[in-house]
Amino acid sequence: MGLKVAIQMDPIAAVNIDADSTFRIAEEAQARGHELFYYTPDRLMYREGRILARGWPLHVRREQGNHFTLGDEVEVDLADWDVVWLRQDPPFDMGYITTTHLLERIHPATLVVNDPFWVRNSPEKLLVLNFPDLTPPTLVARDLATIRAFKAQHGDIILKPLYGNGGAGVFRLDPNDRNLSSLHELFMGINNEPLIAQKFLPAVAKGDKRIILVDGEPVGAINRVPAAGETRSNMHVGGRPEKVALSARDREICAAIGPVLREKGQIFVGIDVIGDWLTEINVTSPTGIQELERFDGVNIAAQIWEAIEAKRS
Repeated sequence: MGLKVAIQMDPIAAVNIDADSTFRIAEEAQARGHELFYYTPDRLMYREGRILARGWPLHVRREQGNHFTLGDEVEVDLADWDVVWLRQDPPFDMGYITTTHLLERIHPATLVVNDPFWVRNSPEKLLVLNFPDLTPPTLVARDLATIRAFKAQHGDIILKPLYGNGGAGVFRLDPNDRNLSSLHELFMGINNEPLIAQKFLPAVAKGDKRIILVDGEPVGAINRVPAAGETRSNMHVGGRPEKVALSARDREICAAIGPVLREKGQIFVGIDVIGDWLTEINVTSPTGIQELERFDGVNIAAQIWEAIEAKRS
């Protein structure tokens, strides 16, 4: 039986249909006979006890420059829908957090993917703190003296915004670097959030592995190799995806975190592993489905929908 599926996402006109995971999720939902409705986060609202959204019936197609058709704009009560996808990209700011508070009011009667309570309380760079034995030395702090002491201890570190995404604002500070104070001043002028620092892992030169988990189970991985002269491996900043198999250590990491993800209703998750170390658990808007499907010939989007359909049956 077809499900009524609403997708809360960034403007669909701008997506890359050959890379965007939300597009692939919508494409697979449509192929399975599900009804699609699309709206942007600014069109989500609470009004007199109801969670409403203004948006459009959606049809997608894999055709460059003509990848979607919208029906007439309409206002819907999301409590009448079977599934709502929380798929806008961070930044994980108060606007993002507010959408999780609103969507939490209809979940789980309407299944929100991923569970908005735990998305809000388990952002990617903080959820890893639950697994210190799996992660490199990590610091979350705002105070410059504290960050400087961490750098003195570990010599070569990565410094990045706590709630950023896509590799934006990520800096490597090696033992000879003299920019920590300036970077700290820059970040402090942007917002009042702490920063996260991790010991630099030289293994990143061989790639940063993105492992996809569906309902707590690993279904495959891609390796993202930094471009020449780059520390960051994110595909948004030129990282090159490569086919890769799951190692014994990868499976050990997944076995440790999988039950927690399943318990917290995180159906579609992408974790980042460099060498033997877990660096992030991405629950807000993970990517990598299309690259993994092309490399492994496995329909990951179908596996995601099978997990959702099982919960809705």
